[in-house]
Amino acid sequence: MTWYIPRGRCHGKKSVKSVFASLTDNTVTTQLRYVMANIGVGWVGILGSARGLRHTTLPQPSPHEAYRRLGDSINHAQQSPRSFEDLVERLRAYFSGHEVTFPDELDLSGATQFRCRVWEKTRTIPYGETRSYTWVAEQIKQPEAVRVVGQALSKNPLPIIIPCHRVVTAGGKPGGYSEGLEMKKYLLHLETSARNG
Repeated sequence: MTWYIPRGRCHGKKSVKSVFASLTDNTVTTQLRYVMANIGVGWVGILGSARGLRHTTLPQPSPHEAYRRLGDSINHAQQSPRSFEDLVERLRAYFSGHEVTFPDELDLSGATQFRCRVWEKTRTIPYGETRSYTWVAEQIKQPEAVRVVGQALSKNPLPIIIPCHRVVTAGGKPGGYSEGLEMKKYLLHLETSARNG
């Protein structure tokens, strides 16, 4: 798998899990595609470029809300109903309680090097398991940056794909989550139940 590295950002070891791409001109912007899909538990929005996924939403009560949560980039994207069909099916399976992996290529244009490192390490946390904010900070060789790790995870544009819900406090408590504490508990319980079921 190719790893596109933005100039001055996201430098590090090559990963088999993700690809970090940079938008260097307007031609890539025109290649943005999006889809809204009902996965049974709600509507998800998915936005991507030719180089990888850029933004996903958690299930929402309506396609309008999923659309809104994709942010301003969707204004430059073309609706493509048949795009991301495999990802939609995997998200449907995930929220049905099945163990699923998400090795998709990512286009994290505009992300800082620090956020890229935090998100990349978070992707290595196995399904049904958790790691602490301290663990992530230590893994990226910045053990003093626990609070900033939490801030980086709160800006995660790809929930589930980058499983920030699997990062908890050193004491095992859920900690924060941009989509709310109840959603984080729900996702952790969903994965634990699938593993133990």
